Formats: sequence, structure tokens, C-alpha cells
Amino acid sequence: MFFRFAADGTLLFHLAFILFVVCGGALAALWRWAPLVHLPAVAWAVFVELTGRICPLTYLENHLRIRAGQSGYAQGFVEHYLVAVIYPSGLTRDIQFIIAVGVVVINLTIYGWIALRWPTRH
Repeated sequence: MFFRFAADGTLLFHLAFILFVVCGGALAALWRWAPLVHLPAVAWAVFVELTGRICPLTYLENHLRIRAGQSGYAQGFVEHYLVAVIYPSGLTRDIQFIIAVGVVVINLTIYGWIALRWPTRH
């Protein structure tokens, strides 16, 4: 039972991490320290997408699911949980590149907007 809950918790953390990567730049409007946490997360996510690697959280979730007597899955989190909904035909390298570019563009837009709103010090 513990391993199943731990696997589900890892899954929820993974989803929260993905949402943080995509939208976390908006937190910089509230807290000036947020980019110190957010930008490394974005860099990691872009690295994973561009290199076609599988996030370590996926490996952890699979390990916990197997320990719980469930089956793991071979592909990454995005492919397993989201691609069937967003991209029914399957995730390709081209789609991974588009996702990475999308993450960068969304965050550049958010940080650009925040930079324009921050008062300049004289």
C-alpha cells in the first residue's frame, strides 16, 4: 500500500513540476526570488525534451509501482499520461522540440512582461 501511495505522490509531484515549468514564471511577479528556482527547472525540462531523455521522476514512479505489484511503463511521463490526450498519434522528436520551444516562449513572454512591470531604480 505504501509503494502505491508513494508512486501516486510521485505522479502528482511530476505533474506539479510540469505545471511549474510551464507557468511558474508568473510567480516572479509575486516573489523576486522565484526565478532562482524556476529558471533551473525550465532548463532541466528543456534539456530533457531536447535530448529525448526520460525524467528521473518517471523512473522513480515506475520503481514504486513495480514494488507495489503494479506494472510500470516504458515511456516518459508526458508520453504515458498526456500524449494520448494531446497527441493521440504518439510523441515524436519533432513534437518534443515543439514542446521545448513552447516552454521557452511561454516563459520568455512571462518574464518579459514582468521585467516591463518592475520599477527601475534610479
